[in-house]
Amino acid sequence: MADTVREIERKYEAEDGAGEVRLPDLSGAGPVASVARQDAVELDAVYYDTADLRLAAAGITLRRRTGGTDAGWHLKLPVAPGVRDEVRAPLGERVPPRLAGLVRCRTREEPLLPLVRLVTRRAVQHLLAADGTLLAEASTDAVTAERADGGHTVRWIEAEVEVAPGGDPALLDTLEPHLRTAGLRPSPAPSKLARALDELGLAHPAPQPVAKPATAGDHLLAYLREHAETLLALDPGARLGTKDAVHQMRVATRRLRSAFRTYGRILDRRATDPLGEELRWLAAGLGVDRDREVLVERLRDALEEVPRPLVRGPVRARLRIWATRNRAETRRQVTAVLDGKRYLALLEALDALLTDPPLRPAAARPAEPVLTKALQRDHARLAARVEHALATEPGRARDLALHEARKAAKRARYAAEAATPALGKRAKRFAREVKAVQTVLGDHQDSVLTRTALQTIASQAAVAGETTFTYGLLYGREERRAADDERQLAGTWTQVRPPA
Repeated sequence: MADTVREIERKYEAEDGAGEVRLPDLSGAGPVASVARQDAVELDAVYYDTADLRLAAAGITLRRRTGGTDAGWHLKLPVAPGVRDEVRAPLGERVPPRLAGLVRCRTREEPLLPLVRLVTRRAVQHLLAADGTLLAEASTDAVTAERADGGHTVRWIEAEVEVAPGGDPALLDTLEPHLRTAGLRPSPAPSKLARALDELGLAHPAPQPVAKPATAGDHLLAYLREHAETLLALDPGARLGTKDAVHQMRVATRRLRSAFRTYGRILDRRATDPLGEELRWLAAGLGVDRDREVLVERLRDALEEVPRPLVRGPVRARLRIWATRNRAETRRQVTAVLDGKRYLALLEALDALLTDPPLRPAAARPAEPVLTKALQRDHARLAARVEHALATEPGRARDLALHEARKAAKRARYAAEAATPALGKRAKRFAREVKAVQTVLGDHQDSVLTRTALQTIASQAAVAGETTFTYGLLYGREERRAADDERQLAGTWTQVRPPA
């Protein structure tokens, strides 16, 4: 069993980096009415990572800690500077399988080993509002760090202010001037572990500044590396069921695949096409959960618009049953995909490609003409599909043609976004115009899928002897909405100008 808490904190050290660290009296600072001192505690934590520090490189920490009120295993996942999600599991001797699974996309087949031990003597103060509500916890930490296999020891003292669960993060900005006046400054180390690795000589060398992209290959590889990292960063959230994580992870796979296809004159498609197919497989495996979310939300919104007298039978209960059953099934599918060997093989192949990219001659040329031509090809492809769809008779064939046009619009949009750092306003404008087309086509496709879901739910209701009147009403409204989308498409498409 594991639970997750959001951790919002800032760490401080002495202004000169080596002097005394003492918290000032913070009573009266902003909403803080009083300060309550707590008993000192001793925390003993052993931090785990791969031998080559893959978790540390990603800003992730995994520890086994005793002492304090939250003894156990803690996995901290970065969200933003000073903000982390901490996933907790009960104390045990071995790394909990669930926590190991949450970092599997980073560790792959490498074992998690004890690397650093931190013993912290913590003096704690509770910062309280006038009504006694806990606003934050401020502490002074005397830290002793040593390598898990022995060796030399380092010590330091730091201060830490952590917002109480559900508290206002703006409190940290309110308190900081008081802390600075007391001779404290924000610590340059993002975590105790990062500082320990550095002072124990275990940290990786500082990364060298990345040169500004100049060639077409530079721009494309920078884009691909960004979204490959996004894919890894979203993996734990997708496993935990974090809101929108699966959707954004799916978007990252589509961006990578679209870039491979659009920019085939920069990267050799004989190498990228097989990887693109694997990305397509991953997007499909993740898509079942996202598609379910979209359909459930759309059906609930549509039902809210139906006058109460026209909601006949247990429609809301039937929808709730359908949504719950489908959610359980789709969550299992997503977990199975991410736990499979095929997914790990995909990540390894993506790493290999970005480490030694199969560049073609166009990669060495100036970015502007190469990327512009690629966008022009995507525009021509999209134009052909839109015109074909609009010329097709209404019905199943048109629905399929519009779906193909939607995929082309998405590919063109992603390609334009990839080119924006090089092409600037021209690519940004093209991306915006194509996105408008994609939005219309996306709503149309959602209507097609919603009507299919309504047919399924209505059939289940009929078998149970329930009236299907309301499902038919919703189906008719979806048909009308899809027809409106088809009419809107023609006008929206006229606004799209090919990249010059």
